[in-house]
Amino acid sequence: MATRKPLQLELVPGNAPAQIATRHQFRLEERWIEYTLKRSLRRGSITFTIDEDGLRVGAPWRAPQRRIESLLGAHARWINRKLGEWQERRPPPFTWQAGAIVMALGESLTLTLDPARTVTEREGSCLHVAADVQTAPGTLPVKVVAWLRSTAEDWFEHRAAHYAPALGVPLPAIYLSNAKTRWGTCHPDGRILLNWRLIQMPPDLIDYVVVHELAHLREPNHSRRFWSWVAGVLPDYEQRRRALRRDGHRYLLC
Repeated sequence: MATRKPLQLELVPGNAPAQIATRHQFRLEERWIEYTLKRSLRRGSITFTIDEDGLRVGAPWRAPQRRIESLLGAHARWINRKLGEWQERRPPPFTWQAGAIVMALGESLTLTLDPARTVTEREGSCLHVAADVQTAPGTLPVKVVAWLRSTAEDWFEHRAAHYAPALGVPLPAIYLSNAKTRWGTCHPDGRILLNWRLIQMPPDLIDYVVVHELAHLREPNHSRRFWSWVAGVLPDYEQRRRALRRDGHRYLLC
């Protein structure tokens, strides 16, 4: 019997595992663009993905380079438009310093440094970080990410406990992931991995991901029955899913 693979909710749909990745340049309507080419033995067609990292091309292992470039030229207008959209919504580079803004549950928190504190904690719209960057410059990001991860673990477990009964599934073990391209993964053994960066987003978007992964405990696929389970708990799930894809990047400041 074949082993069932874990179900994964991706940040960017369509990412197949690549066997090799290389960087290339191509002249596209009066300008040169760089793109990442990922070739895979498992891929059957040529695909384009555009996100905050730019253009990625997925191709079968033996796809001719001239075929790839022909398709790039054929889709030049779409590629340029999408690259422009991502450039407009790209947040400014994040600088770890006092006064910087991080997001937690969709709310802006201003970082303040307090070496006298023993723990990092939130008070209103400030996150007081127990760090002294004068003596340990790398302390600030370590302490802030640790606080975000701890907050994420508590929040995810709380929300899973809230929704599991509605879906009629036992409360699963929740683990944090550090994935670059996936929000969540439901393993066949019942474990659920959730990306800790989700904690920066508003609660309604987090809930969508939590319910999505819990629903996979009922239906290990994306069939109509699966979506009916999701809709039974979140009737507006389609709106939340669109918001996650459209606006999720705005909250990922660190």
